[in-house]
Parts: sequence; structure tokens; C-alpha cells
Amino acid sequence: MTYKEDFIKFMSESGVLTFGDFTLKSGRKAPYFINAGKYMTGGQIARLGGFYADCINENGFEADILFGPAYKGVPLAVSAVTALYNKYGKDMFYCFDRKEVKDHGEGGMFVGRQPENGDRIVIIEDVMTSGKALREVLPKLNQAADVKIEAMVITVDRMEKGLNSDLSAVQEVYRDFGIKVYSIVTIKDIIAAIENGIIEGREYLNAMNEYRERYGVE
Repeated sequence: MTYKEDFIKFMSESGVLTFGDFTLKSGRKAPYFINAGKYMTGGQIARLGGFYADCINENGFEADILFGPAYKGVPLAVSAVTALYNKYGKDMFYCFDRKEVKDHGEGGMFVGRQPENGDRIVIIEDVMTSGKALREVLPKLNQAADVKIEAMVITVDRMEKGLNSDLSAVQEVYRDFGIKVYSIVTIKDIIAAIENGIIEGREYLNAMNEYRERYGVE
């Protein structure tokens, strides 16, 4: 299997990717659901970091820092930077932000590498619904130093238009900030994995394709 197929199987086995009849936060009725909160063990986080590393290595990012927005991005960035070193011999810095500036001890907004002028950063997140986490963290990074955001990496691109736009959250981020978002897999990869027997769920294919026709973007 490719690493993308392996990741889809891993999501299914971890209970992160499930099929059925779900009402999303948006109010839409979806035939599948992705719950990244199901990654709960050391083994799962270690494997997840490996898939981030595969995606980063495949796309050849030239970066100095892997940044994880607090709080969900913290373990993701740490596991990804560890996997990059163990799998590919790439030794990068990691960094994450605090929700509030620490006013004692070493102080500051960031833990790990303190961003410096010229640093190239890849932001690590789980999924992107609205781009809220990115919009919150960009001002912090830009105020800290003259950094360049090389890319953002997420687990799954739902390739789904927003509530008030014909663009997906990924496309809106590129439009608004010029930042390209890469995903380990897309919903099209998941559909293909079902069709090819990588995971179960063939009975949901029609509903998934109908959902894509109604809400999907390319």
C-alpha cells in the first residue's frame, strides 16, 4: 500500500474515520465523520507523526520549524518533528504557542524554538473546518519575527465548500494568505480506498458521491 492508503486504513482502525448518518456542526447531513480526538495512545500518535513526516518529505518543504497551534497542534508537531528525524534524518525545530503570554520564568508566547527573522515555518494541524486556528496564530508569528510560512499540513482535506462560500476552507486560506495547505489524504483518496477494498464501507459509496456532488469542490 501507499502511505496514503496505509493512513486511511489507520484512521479506520483507530475509529477516527467512521461511516453512517452524521449531523455536522454546519448542520449538513454527512455519510462520514472524522474525529481526530480518537487518537489517544502513544502508538497512535507516533504513527500519526510518521504520516505527517511522509507528507512533508514527499512535498519537499524547505523549512526550519514545525509549528503546532495550541492546543491540538502541540502533540502533532512534536510527533511529526520526531518522525521526520527518525524516518528521514531531517532534524527540524518544533514550536508551539501559549494561549496566554507567560509573564514569569523564561516568559514569552512560544515554547520550543523562538521564531527568528528569516525562519521558514510549516504549520501542523489535524483538520481544517474554517481556518480559525491559522487566523489566530498568524498574527502571533508575524509579531514575533519576520518569518515565512512555507505551508500548512493537515490530515484530511474534505474538499467541501464553506457555508458562505463556494470555496473550501483550504482554498480560502490560499486566497486570503497565499499559504498552500497540503493534506495527507483527501476525501477523494478515501472514496478510492473504499472502491479498491483498502477499507470497508462500500455500502456508503453512493451517499458519499452524492454528498460530494452537492457540497464538494475540486
